[in-house]
Amino acid sequence: QVQLVESGGGLVQAGGSLRLSCAASGRTFSMGAMGWFRQAPGKEREFVAAIRWNTYIQYADSVKGRFTISGDTAKNTVYLQMNSLKHEDTAVYHCVARQESLSNDSEEYDNWGQGTKVAVSS
Repeated sequence: QVQLVESGGGLVQAGGSLRLSCAASGRTFSMGAMGWFRQAPGKEREFVAAIRWNTYIQYADSVKGRFTISGDTAKNTVYLQMNSLKHEDTAVYHCVARQESLSNDSEEYDNWGQGTKVAVSS
């Protein structure tokens, strides 16, 4: 089992930036890919970005060019740098991990963090 703890959420004005962090502990050697999903009030859970071995990266079209995912394997931490934030980015952001390769399907991730709230004022 892998434990994931997110941090870095908060309130920011549109056009601003935030950096989310996700620290992993436990059976981290079993992790193949880590990533982020988000869920806005009243909406379905949505894929944001995922990374594997700091080499393979996938982004949702809605965040390409604005968000950057990166990882620090020594710290078992993954980051999500969010720039040019929009009101529609408002959501709870969850860190995820799985043993296998990248996926944008939430059903394929078996490790989830509690989430961190991001609110973007327009």
